[in-house]
Amino acid sequence: MTKLSIRHIAFLTPGNYDDADPRRGLGDTLSLFEHGEAIGFDSAWIRQRHLEPGVSSAAAFLAAATQRTRRIGLGTAVIQMGYENPFRLAEDLSLVDVLSDGRLNIGLSAGPPPFGKLLGDRLFDGDPSTIDFSHARVARLAANIEGEWLGEADTRITSAAGEHRPRLRPHAPGLRQRLWYGGGSLRSARWAAENGFHLLVGNINTAEDTDDFFEAQRRHIETFRTHWRGEDEPRIAVGRVIVPLDGADTATRQRYRDYAASRHARTLGPQGERRTQFAPDLVGTADELITRLAADPVLPLVDTLRLELPYNFSIDDYRQITADFANLVAPALGWRRGVELKGAA
Repeated sequence: MTKLSIRHIAFLTPGNYDDADPRRGLGDTLSLFEHGEAIGFDSAWIRQRHLEPGVSSAAAFLAAATQRTRRIGLGTAVIQMGYENPFRLAEDLSLVDVLSDGRLNIGLSAGPPPFGKLLGDRLFDGDPSTIDFSHARVARLAANIEGEWLGEADTRITSAAGEHRPRLRPHAPGLRQRLWYGGGSLRSARWAAENGFHLLVGNINTAEDTDDFFEAQRRHIETFRTHWRGEDEPRIAVGRVIVPLDGADTATRQRYRDYAASRHARTLGPQGERRTQFAPDLVGTADELITRLAADPVLPLVDTLRLELPYNFSIDDYRQITADFANLVAPALGWRRGVELKGAA
């Protein structure tokens, strides 16, 4: 087994809430970000979800999180650009980054919106077949975030606020270097590298030339490193569902094991026409988890380990899982509390 040197730990939460009381659930998730900061996590990330009980606007949620935290990095994984306007989203994210004092990390993905057909003209202006949902849409967001001046050198806009040279405002210096791409294929990993996006890989892959999940993910990471064209050192964050049992009571331990067992069949081979691969969920004591993570062939290739919290668990479950992970598991993987500040790339 290779000695690990994880220097950054994060958690990714789905932001669950009860449809009848969304405010309480969203408040619980904000409190989880505060909890993550208090126990030493380097960054806390939120999923963006549409048409279900979850956070539909990562930018709005993270704006609130900037006012509840001071040190911890803030992130979203991932924003599906098919639902978004690249200019308006860039404005929102730049505003959040300024509010956070440069702590924002943005995970993105390309492709048509999964619920686009259902939404129809609630989402689209005109024929969706004419809309470019490719990687170019993600690149447009990045270009907007860079904040270049618009028009010629003498171009000015005038409003009640006075006369100004136009560009996206507020400008957030450094945010462009904190863009990440959620890549699960060789093509997406290469595009991310060539366009200066750091790489997010998780517990889902596309099987291309191997049925082995870990071998496929290793090839994605190698492709990314080979083609990196960014300004800074490339960052790679890997996500795993990790559920420590140490701080849980007997009934909760069994519930955790039942959860993992219910999802095990999908890990036995590629699923569906797209040949989607799933990594096994890791449930066990801290000692058991350390042994299994030390044997993960992908972890020596990354600098960041992202704890992916299961859907539909309670806030108490999330607090116990994150605390056990930060206190009992992560230090054995080479992580040192407080080494990375603000979670910035």
